Amino acid sequence: MFYLVEEFFSIQGEGKYAGTPSYFLRTGGCNLSCEGFGTSYCVNGLVKYGCDTYFAVDSSFSASWQKIDDANTFISHLKTEFDAIGYLPHVVITGGEPLLYARDKVFYTVFSWLIDYGIRVTFETNGVVEIDFYKFPAYKKAIFALSVKLSNSGEPISKRINTTAIKKITDNSDESFFKFTLNKEIIDSSAFNEIQNIINICPSKKIFCMPVGECRSTLEANDKAVFIFCMKHGFNYSDRLHIRIFDMTQGV
Repeated sequence: MFYLVEEFFSIQGEGKYAGTPSYFLRTGGCNLSCEGFGTSYCVNGLVKYGCDTYFAVDSSFSASWQKIDDANTFISHLKTEFDAIGYLPHVVITGGEPLLYARDKVFYTVFSWLIDYGIRVTFETNGVVEIDFYKFPAYKKAIFALSVKLSNSGEPISKRINTTAIKKITDNSDESFFKFTLNKEIIDSSAFNEIQNIINICPSKKIFCMPVGECRSTLEANDKAVFIFCMKHGFNYSDRLHIRIFDMTQGV
């Protein structure tokens, strides 16, 4: 059984496959909260801070999440959705942290069907959860966007970096790349050294850097600094197209 927060057909807005028509499955729950990213939201009159998908992270919203406990029923639903689209889109499984469900039977059955059906699947993950690629070999055929968190997330290094998990993913998967979220403050202090320490785990992988931003105004406050940072260090700049176009991030 796994929890689904939302599903929708859109265009991938960030990372290596930005611009690709994609069907998104957003799971509920995360092992990080990333309060340092500063997205504010209100729950029962209390103002909280977290990542830009707080509605998929904070358990206060879990009553609205959909429980997926029958793989065959959900697969039939996806077939109907893809038929309506008229072709097989790229599928992006994001969160929250989708790999919290990596060992779940229903989740793995749905993922394996996607792969067998000829669909390219990207996991957007924080790279903390270790995958058993021998017990669950279908994951070898996935693409992993490793959005490893830096100190600007507000999370301690012991929670946000798992060297073993990163190495397992990069060594065993068909394709993986790094995607870091930056703001002006970390660029002016420790961003390059933090990124370098992470990518030394597997130095051959592509690196994308994108600006922090849950809305267009926050994005615009950081994008130029990230753009210049990428030019200086030879990294790939990733915009966040969905935010540019739609402003807020939910359901687009």
